[in-house]
Amino acid sequence: MKDIICNSMPVSASGGLICFRNSQGNFIVSNPVTGVCNEHPPLDPSLQNLTFHAIVMSSYPKYDQPSYKLLVVFGEFPKLSFLVYNSSTACWEEETALCKNFDDDDSTESDSNDDNAVYFLSKAGNVVATNMQRSPSKQYSSIITTKNGEETLHFLGSSGLVVACNLTTKCFSEYPRLLPVFFEYSIDLVECGGRMLVVLLSEFFESASLRVWRYDEEARSWQQIAAMPPAMSHEWHGKNVDINCVGAGDQILICLSSPEISSCVLCDLAANDWIELPKCFMDGEAIKFLSAFSIEPRIEASM
Repeated sequence: MKDIICNSMPVSASGGLICFRNSQGNFIVSNPVTGVCNEHPPLDPSLQNLTFHAIVMSSYPKYDQPSYKLLVVFGEFPKLSFLVYNSSTACWEEETALCKNFDDDDSTESDSNDDNAVYFLSKAGNVVATNMQRSPSKQYSSIITTKNGEETLHFLGSSGLVVACNLTTKCFSEYPRLLPVFFEYSIDLVECGGRMLVVLLSEFFESASLRVWRYDEEARSWQQIAAMPPAMSHEWHGKNVDINCVGAGDQILICLSSPEISSCVLCDLAANDWIELPKCFMDGEAIKFLSAFSIEPRIEASM
């Protein structure tokens, strides 16, 4: 297993499986319990140089024939498409185009026409838009939610806009921006109880604030549903913090990391409790967690 995923980066997880992407751009799915790996057939060479926006895996743990799907969104705004790898057929399905939803509010800024974007050098050495902090392993961070029988994939555009791709109607929308483009912040998406939530750490008036937001489709606006107590969030001010999160039920695990300090915090949305977890040590040194992926250890999870 180590030889196959060497120099590969985890990009998604579901059920008992983790998906990696190697330096050649190919995908490898692994069961970390058994160590079994499966490298997918490579994408068409014409697609390798396109911009990838989202990578998400969904597993279906049937006892008779467990399976999973890997979905990739790529292209240049507003011409987006997606591909699906189906483990049942062991091949990539036909490319599907996504149409821009023109019912979006006219005031919504677009990733395809963001003249106010600020470009900077990220910690990964890549030139990206805005002051949005993103860990390299979470640059394709995305989630899938289901409502009224329709699947929607959510991901972050390069300028920080949340993009929602309805995989059933084959359309995508861009949600209003949470913060002005010149604000410095760190952001991640999570799925909790079937909802897409945004966790955002920002700095304002010499303090740091970490809040959880949900998007109200009817009001077409963001609603705050939780906030870390100021006494906890203030210590992250000026630390150039990157947050990486994963949701499960009513809880969110938040990994906060910076060159100076790091911490893991568990947020219980139902009780509005925020608990800093004990440090994890190896060989006497505290381990810094940079990414958060949720898996259910299962020996029977197969590729």
